[in-house]
Amino acid sequence: MIRVDSRRVLKGDTFVALRGISSDGHSYIEKAIALGASKIICEEGDFPVETIIVKDTRAYLTEYLKETYKEMLSDMTIIGVTGTNGKTTTAHLIYQALNKIGIKCSYIGTNGYYIGGVKFELPSLPNTTPDIMEQYEMYEESYKKGYKYVVLEASSQAIAYKRIEGVKFDYAIFTNLSEEHLNYHKTMENYYLAKRKLFEQLNGTAIINYDDSYKDKFTLSKNKNFFYGFSGGDLKVGDFETTSRGITFSYSYQDNDYNITSKLVGKYNIYNIISVISLLINLKIDINLINQTIPLLDSPEGRMEKILYKNSSIIIDYAHTPESLSNLFETVNLMKAEHIYTVFGCAGERDRALRSPMTQIILKNSDKMFITSDDPHNEDVNQIVDDMLLNNKLSNYEVIIDRSKAIKSGIALLKANDILLILGKGHEEYMIVGKEKVPFNDKKEVLKYINE
Repeated sequence: MIRVDSRRVLKGDTFVALRGISSDGHSYIEKAIALGASKIICEEGDFPVETIIVKDTRAYLTEYLKETYKEMLSDMTIIGVTGTNGKTTTAHLIYQALNKIGIKCSYIGTNGYYIGGVKFELPSLPNTTPDIMEQYEMYEESYKKGYKYVVLEASSQAIAYKRIEGVKFDYAIFTNLSEEHLNYHKTMENYYLAKRKLFEQLNGTAIINYDDSYKDKFTLSKNKNFFYGFSGGDLKVGDFETTSRGITFSYSYQDNDYNITSKLVGKYNIYNIISVISLLINLKIDINLINQTIPLLDSPEGRMEKILYKNSSIIIDYAHTPESLSNLFETVNLMKAEHIYTVFGCAGERDRALRSPMTQIILKNSDKMFITSDDPHNEDVNQIVDDMLLNNKLSNYEVIIDRSKAIKSGIALLKANDILLILGKGHEEYMIVGKEKVPFNDKKEVLKYINE
């Protein structure tokens, strides 16, 4: 068996040393040998077992997997979803919709790996997109269980680091593009070029947000291009209404008009829903069946997830970019709460320039904000807080670094018809402090407190 994670090596396995973002597999070769690896594929070094030196271990692995699984992948339909916001919701809606329609589909992404309604945590988390070896293992498991459709969230960093190299995509969805990950990509051009590689290796249909200013960058002549949006496209949204109970909207396709309802809330979720409808149309699914299926779909965990408490609402959401925060408050403000309180922190080692703008969005839309921690990694939390409050002139905030205490302080303020927003981490099960994953989940913290 080929392994790229030294922790999973068993006697007789081949270990391939991959170079990653924050670690280098060459540093773990001796550990892999100690665990029983009988062969090493690497770019340098001399070891006491069979060793093959190659120029690029990732290219070697990609070619090996492509050749080994060629027949299986040709019998599967792989759907990639990329964009700054909406990847997880869109991918999870596709996963739900196809299974409800009777097409067996598995899901790989931020929320884990789902097959047959069962969720598996990925060893590679917190990566949105697992490494290439894990992906092929999941494709193989899906295939063996009769799940020949797979929907995959494709992050820009995963694409840049060739985690999806060699995978045959039949459909690719572009949701939107706004500033994020510039600590890694440096420029917006590098950012969109990374995401565009998904569409360059696509062998099928591109489904593109017509309203996004970057749409032309993803419209490649080699692909069949299908557009959705409010202002134009093959599938165009008409009238819509969003309330705290859900969404109602109309859309037109091929000169026919349709009305749809959904349990999801917020205008931004209309984009996620119509991208799903666009995919289902391109899969040749009857449009009446599509319209019957959409109202049955739920948000993934950690996306506008609501807990009722003392005639108030506690909402947990993954929003952590300026655009996603603005979209969320646009929705929450429709709920006409007496007071809105927000718990939020910025992650360390990423997007320092966005910390202050995000804080200002929250302060201007909240009666009180609790500034707290969120995956500081190796960065000083106090420096993160200083960045968040840079040039701030508003005073409706309190700094409580301990996220558990910040959540409890927010809950303690709730009276009738108030809303507490706990933002940034969503479904996540841990806090990354240094290189350690400390168990922590916003929803579990809320339930623990209110059950006490």
